[in-house]
Amino acid sequence: MEPNVRFWITERQSFIQRFLQWTELLDPTNLVVSIEKIEKSRQLLLTHEDASRSDLEDKRVQEAWKRSLSTVHPDNSKLIPGPFRPAALLPLTAPMVFLSMLPVKSLKSMILPQVSFYTYSTVFNVVNGNASYDRRPHESILVGAGVIASSTFFGLFPRLLQVRFSLNSILSRNVIPVIILAQLSGMNVVASRSLEPLRGIEVMDKEGSVIGYSRKAGTKAIKDTATSRVVLFGTSAFIPEVFSYFFKRTQFFLQCPWSLWTLKLSCTILVMGLMVPVSFSVFPQIGRIQCSELEKEIQSATEETELFYNRGV
Repeated sequence: MEPNVRFWITERQSFIQRFLQWTELLDPTNLVVSIEKIEKSRQLLLTHEDASRSDLEDKRVQEAWKRSLSTVHPDNSKLIPGPFRPAALLPLTAPMVFLSMLPVKSLKSMILPQVSFYTYSTVFNVVNGNASYDRRPHESILVGAGVIASSTFFGLFPRLLQVRFSLNSILSRNVIPVIILAQLSGMNVVASRSLEPLRGIEVMDKEGSVIGYSRKAGTKAIKDTATSRVVLFGTSAFIPEVFSYFFKRTQFFLQCPWSLWTLKLSCTILVMGLMVPVSFSVFPQIGRIQCSELEKEIQSATEETELFYNRGV
């Protein structure tokens, strides 16, 4: 069995345990760990199938799990490219979220932040989504290009209206952009991983044996991940806007108006620093689904009452 799958199946963790686990996996050093070290860690886990993450006596095992879980895809056992590992999400998207929420001076100034954010989000979702079903490279490219174009258009549309009609109310300037960002982040997951519910993803028993491919499990995986993205980016955009609203009414802002952007950027990074592990921890990495909820052909292929699938990140 793939070590990462074995870990997530056997370690039945609570939300708090998953949160603490992700705080370790999101360590920025996991972005620069060498391939040689990753391979050695994987070899250790493969040769010690009974190695437990809770084995406090062997720090090598702990480090091996950390490297494996943070850098290797559980479906195909391939290395995740550095810029798209979970640990890269915060440092790369926080500045994009900050720039996307700045007041609109001209539509041109908003194009680059929106394109950058939705391009990165789409690639991140595809790379870290379920990879157990058959897909061709050109399919991922075509779907990704369409998702980037549509997400960017809908992200810019409310800003276009704001510039065109000179809308300066709190609703149009602060509230609607947050709602749009949150909803589009969720829809980006649904659209970029749209092949999963169409073709079905692997469902397996507790031993890791593949029982079949389920479209219903694919739908559930996407729904859970999209929900976590809405929570992540909605909260990360909303709280800095609230802080900025009250900060503008202080005496300090009147004396140092430039400090608003420093506060807003710092607030965005701090909130995202908390919300990234929270959003990854809301649902287990390896999801569980009752066999009775799956297709009849899968129900007839096993006597298990509960099956497992990779939700993706």
